[in-house]
Amino acid sequence: MIRKIITCACLCAVVVLTASCGSTSATTASQTVAPAERKAVPQLSENDALRFKYFYYEALNQQTQGHYDVAFEMLRHCLTINPYAAEAYFCLSAYYSELQQDSMALDCMKRAAELSPNNDIYQERLAAAYIGVKNFPEATKAFEQLYASHKNRTDVLETILKLYSYQEDYDNVIRTLDRIEAVEGSSEQIALGRMRVYSLRGEKKKELNELKKLADKYPNDMNYRVMMGNWLLQNGKSYEALLEYNKVLKEEPGNLAVRMSLLDYYRSQNKDSIANMMQEQMLVSTDVPWPTKLQLMRNVVEWNEDHGADSTQVLNLFRRILAQPQHESDMTELMAAYMKLKKMPQDSIDSVLDDALRIEPDNASVRLQLLQSAWSAEDTLRIVNLAQQGVEYNPEEMVFYYFLGLAHYQKNERDEALRVLRQGAAQINEQSDKDLASEFYGIMGEILHDKGLEAEAFAAYDSCLHYKPDNLGTLNNYAYYLSLKRTDLQKAEQMSYRTVKAEPNNATFLDTYAWILFEEERYEEAKIYIDQTLLNDSVPSGVVLEHAGDIYAKTGDMEKAVDFWQKAVDAGHDSKVLLRKIRNRKYIREDEK
Repeated sequence: MIRKIITCACLCAVVVLTASCGSTSATTASQTVAPAERKAVPQLSENDALRFKYFYYEALNQQTQGHYDVAFEMLRHCLTINPYAAEAYFCLSAYYSELQQDSMALDCMKRAAELSPNNDIYQERLAAAYIGVKNFPEATKAFEQLYASHKNRTDVLETILKLYSYQEDYDNVIRTLDRIEAVEGSSEQIALGRMRVYSLRGEKKKELNELKKLADKYPNDMNYRVMMGNWLLQNGKSYEALLEYNKVLKEEPGNLAVRMSLLDYYRSQNKDSIANMMQEQMLVSTDVPWPTKLQLMRNVVEWNEDHGADSTQVLNLFRRILAQPQHESDMTELMAAYMKLKKMPQDSIDSVLDDALRIEPDNASVRLQLLQSAWSAEDTLRIVNLAQQGVEYNPEEMVFYYFLGLAHYQKNERDEALRVLRQGAAQINEQSDKDLASEFYGIMGEILHDKGLEAEAFAAYDSCLHYKPDNLGTLNNYAYYLSLKRTDLQKAEQMSYRTVKAEPNNATFLDTYAWILFEEERYEEAKIYIDQTLLNDSVPSGVVLEHAGDIYAKTGDMEKAVDFWQKAVDAGHDSKVLLRKIRNRKYIREDEK
């Protein structure tokens, strides 16, 4: 049974076919097959022709209404009336493809193309179907047949060229390039295509001759002579390569391509001093485009690292380049990255990154590097300034709201932190980083809980866990706050257990789990986990010590319970209920009078 909903891709395919095979009257076999085949095709009776026409157009009608099951069955019925109807096979091919019955889809497509060999759409779809099942020889035949009827379609020839290349049929690759050239005329692309084939075959002379023909055809384009020099250099003919480069320099002294190629030439001849001098001249020249300078400077860094050269020379070169007017920050960022590689002081790196940010204030990547540095230095004021400007220049970047909100949170500016985090949360979408989205709601939950807005806090925690179900901090806090309310303890236990399982030596997580078990009156189990808490906490807080006392009291060991309660008081956790526990030597709930 065909699925009720067919994908848009299938529907689009069917829409195309209806445009090609639907008309004011149904196309019968006698109208679509080639003349040589008509004798083998039985003539439909007038009644059958009318029946076919009815069911075929009704199938298209049902399809338009989204009744794909009905349309599919009607198309199949059409073939019982006329098994030679190309259009019905074509339509059914799309359905079988949607049902992932690839062999049936291909068979229907083949039948449609056989019955209507002059239908270009059928032929192209058949070829595409062959490519889909990686039957490249048959796909090539289908496209060749299509091209035989349309000699002006170089797009078909381009596809044939790719197919022959994929099959490594280089004779036919050359033949196809010749055919393209006959239609479009000679071009660099065709010449380079031939050169690739000759290179793969190891036919160096033919490859060079092809390049010479290209250079001779365009004598005023020095780039082809540079290409020739590059080919000679790559094939061990360095002297001949230098001659070609010098010819170009004579005609065009400022030709950037030949200057870049000469760098490779001098490197290949181990004349690094000459190459370095040329490279430096290009880097400080105002005639060289910035993208080229950037690549050259990367080469300088790489060469210096490989040869253990002095980093001060590289830094001085950076400074000379950056002394020129800058419109993009790429070179400044590269300098900062190099300084980081050389483990230079962070404040020196930050100074360069500040320059990059002055050039491009909306460069989020640079700003984030500076924020991370300020965070490591605990420079809250700088964090606020950088993040606030980040929000202004890049309002879609959640990370700046996160840093800004966190900075306000740490400054105990809860309302401002909540406002900023809510602004950031409004930027969350399907493409957002899930971990970061989770952190937003986790911090919002803490702030809301601190403000006594428990319902809103728990909603924020739920959102946090929606984006990151294993956010351990939120799982622990959410579970603990539920236990304090003594509500939804089963949910609290499940969340807390996940934290203990993930980090079995985390004293905070162990204490939370022990306390939830205590609230569930599972005292012996709670004792196991509070003991583990104390083993993993070198300096337990007064709250943990009071929990331990409460648990030991409920397991019948009042001496230890009182000892733990007293230690809680000594740790500064003083409360009237705690003092009553010690005085009365019994467990008392917080809400007991």
